[in-house]
Amino acid sequence: MPAPASVRNGGARTWLRPTPAPPSRAVPPPVPRPCGGGTGLAPRAACQRLLSDMSETVLTDTFFTNFDLHPLLAQGLADAGFTRCTPIQELTLPVALSGRDVAGQAQTGTGKTCAFLVAMMNRLLTQPAAADRKDSDPRALVIAPTRELAIQIDASLRTYGRALKLRQCVIFGGVSQNRQVQDLAKGVDVLVATPGRLLDLITQRHLRLDHVEVFIVDEADRMLDMGFIRDVRRIVAMLPKARQSMLFSATMPDDVVKLVGDMLKEPERIEIVPQSRPAERIEQRVLFAESRQKRSVLARLLRDPDVKRAIVFTRTKHGANKVAEALEKTGFLAEAIHGNKSQNARQRALARFRSGEAPILVATDIAARGIDVDEITHVINFELPNEPESYVHRIGRTARAGASGVAISLVDESEKGLLRQIERVTRQRIQIVPPPEGVAEKTPDPQPVRPAARPPHNAAERTPGREGRRRPRRKSRAGRAQTSAPAAQASR
Repeated sequence: MPAPASVRNGGARTWLRPTPAPPSRAVPPPVPRPCGGGTGLAPRAACQRLLSDMSETVLTDTFFTNFDLHPLLAQGLADAGFTRCTPIQELTLPVALSGRDVAGQAQTGTGKTCAFLVAMMNRLLTQPAAADRKDSDPRALVIAPTRELAIQIDASLRTYGRALKLRQCVIFGGVSQNRQVQDLAKGVDVLVATPGRLLDLITQRHLRLDHVEVFIVDEADRMLDMGFIRDVRRIVAMLPKARQSMLFSATMPDDVVKLVGDMLKEPERIEIVPQSRPAERIEQRVLFAESRQKRSVLARLLRDPDVKRAIVFTRTKHGANKVAEALEKTGFLAEAIHGNKSQNARQRALARFRSGEAPILVATDIAARGIDVDEITHVINFELPNEPESYVHRIGRTARAGASGVAISLVDESEKGLLRQIERVTRQRIQIVPPPEGVAEKTPDPQPVRPAARPPHNAAERTPGREGRRRPRRKSRAGRAQTSAPAAQASR
């Protein structure tokens, strides 16, 4: 039997069997459920929830050729190797192609990027642009929270639309805007942007949003975490009322739910669940270590020959720098990536990591969003995240494209509560393993030294020969004056 082929699907790789036989695990059909019931959607967002059990990325029996796509777009997907849909694509495409708004809840790597890009490109190909539109005014706008994710969406767009004549442009902060302004002036149909740089260029009157026909917000929960929700609302206020809108998010906190109600019109709610259970191909381990031991334990773990390419997650940007510097001093080739790094530095770090020149990447949660690198053998949590969902997202960087992977968490005393939360949410007990050779077991904290007890004061244990003796009472100042007066007279 020939080996399965790896096919890129919406920024992630999906395991595709070479024969058209149905997959071994069939995806259950969508189950309509009324909105409400724990979703917390705003009243304006009257919607229908479509559920699909998806603990790992699989392909369904639905083919892209089943949809009424523009011939050039259908040919481009076939040339790129896309034949069958993932569950999020199977559920999203019928709704989005009909022109309705979509509120999708799915994790990174499920193929949602392909779903909304295919629907968006098909609309632009089948409907003419407004006659009064300028070349610099985009017809479609995709908003992403990070530069890496914006670049990845732009790359996916070029892959799917290789045979199309749609002009595209990606803009983000951290680099000079001159090249981006020049690209806009040449004309743009699809614009992929981060909120900050987009608002800057709009303020400088380099573009307008009056003719946007399709508006897409990706990773809305990360927009909230990074403080971009207010910017997104400003962007929404600049858009025309007559448009198609789509929003995708891994989770649906209250602020994102409110944005759904304000931004979308009677959206179809599409949800891929469960979102809190890791893939079964990931071997999870916990290693207890004191905080001061973690760097030496990490170095021992990375010396294992089985570690070919690894991501080390820290909770803070400063911590990422410290860990990367410590690894470099120990002789490892490591790169750090976080929000304080310049765009050029982040791209260099990712390029070295992808090529294997620097097989260790130290990253924070937000900076790691949008990183699409296969063959990651290990994910190491130098510090546990504050949210169990972030733990699932972290370790999901390994075991892609049908491969297996290892996730190791270094846990100190202060993180045991976070570990219990993760086990409760994932409904899994994580295996506890001993520290690697050369690292001492965790030693108990030293007991505080108590002062020696004072000697007893009972009469039997007093010093011999002093029984019955009492210390004379000290006289007051007035008494001493009365005693000294007769003595003074006698001396005269």
